[in-house]
Amino acid sequence: MHDHLLNLHVDVLAAMRRGGPRHFAKLAYALSDEGEPSDTDLSRFHERLLAATYGDELVTLWHKALTAWDLDEHAAWSASAPRTDERRADAYTRLGFGTELRKALDSVVPVFKEPGAVVISKVFEPWYTRESAASRSFYWNAYESLLRTKGWPDAAVSSLDEAAHSVVERLSDPTRQEAFGARGLVVGYVQSGKTANFTGVTAKAIDAGYRLVIVLGGTLNLLRAQTQRRLDMELIGQENILRGADPKDPDSLIGIDYQDDEDWPQKFVSHGGRPSVLGAFDIERLTTRHDDYRRLLNGIRALEFEKHDRTRPLYDPINLHRAAARVMVVKKNKTVLSNLVQDLRKIGPLLTEIPALIIDDESDQASINTTDPKKWEAGKVTRSAINSLITDLLRVLPRAQYVGYTATPFANVFVDPGDEEDIFPRDFLISLPRPTEYMGVQDFHDLDSLVPMDARTVANSKEKAHVRGVEAFTGDRLQEAMDAFVLSGALKIYRAERGVPQGPFRHHTMLVHESVRMDDHSALAHRLTMMWDSAAYTGTGGHGRLAKLFASDFAKVSAAQAPDLPTPATYEELRPYVSRARQLINSGGGPVIVVNGDTDSYFAKLGLDFDRTPNVWKILVGGTKLSRGFTVEGLTVTYYRRTTQQADTLMQMGRWFGFRPGYRDLVRLYIGREEPIGKAKTIDLYKAFEAICLDEELFRAELARYAPLVDGRPQVTPAQIPPLVAQHLPGVKPSARNKMFNAELVEVRSPGQPIEPAAYPVNADATARNTKRWVPVLANLGGSPITCRLEPDSATPLPRSFRASAAVVRHADLLGVLSSLEWEGGKAFTPHLTYLSQLDGRLARVDDWLVIAPHRTERHRIEATVMGHGPFSLFRRRRQGSKVSFGRISGLEHRSYAQQLIDQGKTETDGDAPGIHSHRGIVLLYPVVEAETDAEVQAVAASGTADPSKVIMAFTVIPPRTAIDSKRQLVRFRAKDSSRPDAAIVDAT
Repeated sequence: MHDHLLNLHVDVLAAMRRGGPRHFAKLAYALSDEGEPSDTDLSRFHERLLAATYGDELVTLWHKALTAWDLDEHAAWSASAPRTDERRADAYTRLGFGTELRKALDSVVPVFKEPGAVVISKVFEPWYTRESAASRSFYWNAYESLLRTKGWPDAAVSSLDEAAHSVVERLSDPTRQEAFGARGLVVGYVQSGKTANFTGVTAKAIDAGYRLVIVLGGTLNLLRAQTQRRLDMELIGQENILRGADPKDPDSLIGIDYQDDEDWPQKFVSHGGRPSVLGAFDIERLTTRHDDYRRLLNGIRALEFEKHDRTRPLYDPINLHRAAARVMVVKKNKTVLSNLVQDLRKIGPLLTEIPALIIDDESDQASINTTDPKKWEAGKVTRSAINSLITDLLRVLPRAQYVGYTATPFANVFVDPGDEEDIFPRDFLISLPRPTEYMGVQDFHDLDSLVPMDARTVANSKEKAHVRGVEAFTGDRLQEAMDAFVLSGALKIYRAERGVPQGPFRHHTMLVHESVRMDDHSALAHRLTMMWDSAAYTGTGGHGRLAKLFASDFAKVSAAQAPDLPTPATYEELRPYVSRARQLINSGGGPVIVVNGDTDSYFAKLGLDFDRTPNVWKILVGGTKLSRGFTVEGLTVTYYRRTTQQADTLMQMGRWFGFRPGYRDLVRLYIGREEPIGKAKTIDLYKAFEAICLDEELFRAELARYAPLVDGRPQVTPAQIPPLVAQHLPGVKPSARNKMFNAELVEVRSPGQPIEPAAYPVNADATARNTKRWVPVLANLGGSPITCRLEPDSATPLPRSFRASAAVVRHADLLGVLSSLEWEGGKAFTPHLTYLSQLDGRLARVDDWLVIAPHRTERHRIEATVMGHGPFSLFRRRRQGSKVSFGRISGLEHRSYAQQLIDQGKTETDGDAPGIHSHRGIVLLYPVVEAETDAEVQAVAASGTADPSKVIMAFTVIPPRTAIDSKRQLVRFRAKDSSRPDAAIVDAT
């Protein structure tokens, strides 16, 4: 029986594909066939929606259409912002839908409001519109269909579509007469699916006319082969791999590189025939899964493009859209890239006609020029090997576009933009959103928790649920980590038997990372093997340990974090599955694999090809080779104690990040809490990761703040990004950078946003001088304390309150104090002070400030007078890594309260408290003692009067949201680049 209603809606929505929503009833009437039931009446559609059950194809169809319109960043048909109720309302209006039908659709397809990609870009020439993309979309449509087949939700597919479109539209028009090569950078999260994005970009770029795609896929052939397989499977497809061979004829398949792949051909995309026969164009692979790029056996002919009209260049549309595309995935290897560059040079003039796309995966690895500028001669740039070969590629391919991909962008944004031949992302930087279901740094740290430390449990604390600290000199917990690995494996088998959708769990791994030294790896592997042999997992001792760990840890965490997933009530119920887990881990040569080789042959022997190996249930021991680019599938338990002082290196070691469907609650991180560095310094690895997370999130937040255009022009260009890179943990540098672009941040405007400087003086005399400068403010804080009440919201579901001293201070008085303060090391507060000084009416008007000095809870309160005023609560804070900067100054509860006042313009609930109005800001003020324990703070307050040289008056300033001019410009820079060494520093507004 035909579903006439569904068929009609398919036809109507297909007609809207290019131009966005149109009047549904009118279009349906025009498309409906005579003799069919009248389905143009929207009442039948409304009834269908109200009665719809899971899997209804009509609902699925509308979910796809509405979500795509919700997310469309380029909707010419709507003036409303994407991801808003207003955008959805515009769609309904254009469709001609009434109130009841709108409600029904909203109930089955809620508006998708998750953040999208953040784009920092130069002004570019529009050429890649939604209409042009829809008119040539053969490979994108195939990729999109494959993603939906794999279970990607509509919102995820639409989000990827938008992000990929944002990249391609900023490349050069492949039919453009003048050669132009854009340079861009796409920033994702570690292990978060960046490959899916650049596969989508490749599909769209090839559809649009790019005819040579070079993917730089890692530094090992294992990584290169992973990328090759992914592109072959999801983009290039069966027909292009077979190149006309009969898939049913075994003899014709000899030499096909996926004959022994268990996913061939079922999971490889099929185009339904040779693309060139179907009116599209073929893709020719210049590399295969087994073979990296080699010298072209056929010489120039392998890169000759057939031209329909030989009198016109290849980039002419009449030639371009009929030519086959070439795709190669190559290692970042000196020999391989040298061969490629030499072969390209032989082609001659044709190179100037080829629209090419270079995608650099892990673009901050090997690609960056790390040659010390001090060694450059006579101003001539000296390049490291891989960087030199990439710039050679860009030079010989004048129509090449370069797009780097990384999760740790700091090295890239510190490249000198004055070097025209380098890979600085001068044209655009795109920050991808955090994917749904992704498990990242935020899932292992309680960054914004208002729950007191002593009240945190596995139900309300990410740290309590997933992190197990390894304290120095108190036992290494390695046996416990191994037990957790066996136990979690048994739980996976238990769940797979009970129909968990993500099961069976093909791979199950544990990573142990303590050192970069190969000798250490061998010793550690030997120790793990000995521990395994004596663990007695089938005996009384082993079962006793596992039962105890299950009851004290896994049972509680799973009940709190994954109540919908099957988990046994007792260990005895799980016990039969432990034996099976042990067998899988011990099979194939034992439980432990050392991963530290430098050659592809070494990796081939390990059996660590997660794509081709049926089951990898192993403990992996290694160092650097287990980090960047290497995806450890099924990673559930990580034991990590390696130290480093570079943030990007540390972040890339976070192999425990990624997607953990069906076993998120089983993930455990055993991490060093106190590790020696040298003879005196120590670093807490867990806190180091937290600091890096703060750096990364602040960087992304800063990009998001400055991304909106002002008067149609960008507030920030990629060349102005470096000053926005923060460093919460001074002992861990953002990157091993050898140079930084000389861009100076002159002013940061922060209406409604917290400003919290942290580099307070180390010198006691300077501290005392600063404290005395706060006397005019302290003198006003002597009244009765007020009660500050937080209203319940998503961050604070329960009402909370705290006591504080408060007073209103004139803007001029506060500015006088702030302008006189001394700071340690640099001028980090200067750009903010420049902004605040203009709030006297020049930029915007701020009349006064509500100064709030919070009180600690009675249980922890330590009080003293400061400069004869008070008493005030003294707060304990400490600098990071024995450096100049403190961590966060303001308490989360206090900042949340102040932010509520600023955001909502609410008045205090206490009758004696001052009110908030549109020209009043807020200052949170903290008398801080730099100390490790409260006992040290108590010593400062012992006499009842605090020594001003031991009290740092730390603060957070939140200007009112109205404190911005009509231009809404948020940042201002001074800039100088190396291409103009004699130029004066000029304003770059």
